Amino acid sequence: MSRRAAITVPLVCALLLTGAGCGGKEKKKEAENTGGPTPTNSVERQKFAKTRFVTNAGLAAGAAYQWVIKPYRNGAFKKGADGRTVALVKAGLAGTFSYNRFKAAVNNAKGDPTLAKAVAPLSAGIDSLKGLTTKFRKGDATDNDANAYDKVINNVKDAGKGAGAPVTDQVPSYSDIQKG
Repeated sequence: MSRRAAITVPLVCALLLTGAGCGGKEKKKEAENTGGPTPTNSVERQKFAKTRFVTNAGLAAGAAYQWVIKPYRNGAFKKGADGRTVALVKAGLAGTFSYNRFKAAVNNAKGDPTLAKAVAPLSAGIDSLKGLTTKFRKGDATDNDANAYDKVINNVKDAGKGAGAPVTDQVPSYSDIQKG
């Protein structure tokens, strides 16, 4: 390689790289003037807010009923019950899953003004599920805890129904719950 080529190649590369950064402001103004994309906040960007809310709340309710409330009411968590350990592990996983899905549903609700107003007062109740999940997992839950869990689920369903987004239970598979 000649000395001339050894100097020319780096110079050309440097010019190309600096030239690529030029004109950014003009292109940005052009995009703004032609109706190009404009920044929005996360609430405005969320598409299908009601559908996402219904799906997440339905999965949360289904998991809670299938692996927490129903086994509790059937006595699966009582000391000496057959399969108690497995039922408690499933309840712990399902409780965590349903808490996570309810939190996601509340975030989805923020994308729809009517749904946001209906669900906003339920945040404290949903946050209380975190503590109830621990009680169920440890086997320390009482009838009042099961009723409180059930009440939160029904409040979310009622809020969705009142905002035009009726929630129906969707029982996820146990492997879905394990994945989170």
